[in-house]
Amino acid sequence: MTSIIGTWKLIAASAHDGAGNPLPPPYGPKFMGRVTFNAEGRMMAVLCDGRPALPEGAARDYASYCGNYRFDGDCLVTRVDAASDPARLGTDQLRVVRFDGDRMILRPPPRPKGDVTEHRELAWERLAPE
Repeated sequence: MTSIIGTWKLIAASAHDGAGNPLPPPYGPKFMGRVTFNAEGRMMAVLCDGRPALPEGAARDYASYCGNYRFDGDCLVTRVDAASDPARLGTDQLRVVRFDGDRMILRPPPRPKGDVTEHRELAWERLAPE
């Protein structure tokens, strides 16, 4: 099993609808993100739209959360104990995990976004092992 322990940088973010049609990228065209997993079973993630300025009236996409995690080689589950979205507190955040070379690909469950169901895929590159 490949280890996820360490700090990872978000290098690609994509989304599509249920029919496979592309949707706007999560966290905008200049996304930023870091996720850290330690050997004691704690993690934290921060993601945002990294553009210095947004178009007038646009809201900056931002998400952060942390908690204890477990990873079985295919599935990552984090029990959230702090988050930017209070609705995540006390929930289990599930991510399907696969590796493509040195990249870790995380796929959260599909979620409603407007009138479509959004399927996201986030690709991460390890910055440093812990």
